[in-house]
Amino acid sequence: MPAPSTILRAARPAFRAQSHFFTQQSQAQAFRSTRARFQQQSRRWQSTAAPAGSQSWARRLWDSPIGIKTVHFWAPIMKWCLVLAGISDFYRPAEKLSLTQNVALTCTGLIWTRWCLIIKPRNIMLASVNFFLGLVGIVQVSRIAMYNASQKKLTAGEQIEAAKDGAVESATGLKEDVVAVAKS
Repeated sequence: MPAPSTILRAARPAFRAQSHFFTQQSQAQAFRSTRARFQQQSRRWQSTAAPAGSQSWARRLWDSPIGIKTVHFWAPIMKWCLVLAGISDFYRPAEKLSLTQNVALTCTGLIWTRWCLIIKPRNIMLASVNFFLGLVGIVQVSRIAMYNASQKKLTAGEQIEAAKDGAVESATGLKEDVVAVAKS
């Protein structure tokens, strides 16, 4: 019979291999549980109540990653105010419009239209409002450019007279507003 110390020496490599097996198995279990936890967290926007086909449109809109409870919905809704303000400026005379402001709105609309189609989740509603903002800006910039081109045909004295008349109109309007506020 071999000595007990030789038996232990012979068993050590097998014990180490078995210990390594259990370490690998526990690491695999930890990886699986971590992966399951992350998958569960990534489903937080998805509804687990019922398949998409049987849900109402209101429930799908509420649970959507670009639905009512997210900024992806409310940002385009608020940005429509810029588009409506630009459309209301169609009725203002071109000499009272700001070229730099309208160029900035045009560039913003066109750049963000492209960007809205790249980001995830893709937000078509935001892309559409930016597209219309760019269109409104293009119309306004072209109106200002046509006005400036028509002004170039005037003599310097006529341009100064036109600017003076515009300033007098603005001052008169401000004076009337101040008087109305003071009376109230």
